[in-house]
Amino acid sequence: MRLFCGIDLPEDVRERLERLLMHLRSAAHLKWVPVYNLHLTLKFIGEWPEDKLPQLESALRSIQKRPAIPLEVRGLGWYPNPRNPRVFWAAVEGGETLPALAHDIEAALEPLGIAKETRTFTAHLTLARIKEPVPLEALRSAVAQVGATEFGSFLVDRFYIFRSQPGSAGSIYTKLSEFPFKAE
Repeated sequence: MRLFCGIDLPEDVRERLERLLMHLRSAAHLKWVPVYNLHLTLKFIGEWPEDKLPQLESALRSIQKRPAIPLEVRGLGWYPNPRNPRVFWAAVEGGETLPALAHDIEAALEPLGIAKETRTFTAHLTLARIKEPVPLEALRSAVAQVGATEFGSFLVDRFYIFRSQPGSAGSIYTKLSEFPFKAE
């Protein structure tokens, strides 16, 4: 199974992002992420044997409980840079508490042989992937005309293990396990 840990988005944030994407999609031929697949990845796990899922769940349940994390989705950007981007994204702001959660997930999974990420955690929602060089002038112009790029704020009190299954219309993400921040 191909797995990752992530945070799901509330419907109102999803709806605002969908309006943005409806406005921008025609401006560039990119691999746009379907709105129902938008999520915040905390840790990409990769291939994991299905029979060892309980080990993964046990490690993640050991993470210290914490208060809910206020998140805000606002701002748009390009990774790794605006000149030669591979990803078009929306920024997610969560102060120091969100990177701390990502760090704790990394630390919990490392003893299972899951490699730590070498890049600094940067919270974002991938809106589109740029696989091959394409003209982006129209998209850049459309983004500049959007104006306000505030898509909403919400409290996060849990994360999930998602399964990613390739499909003809893109990957299908399924929540397998839920990890509340506080004991329920």
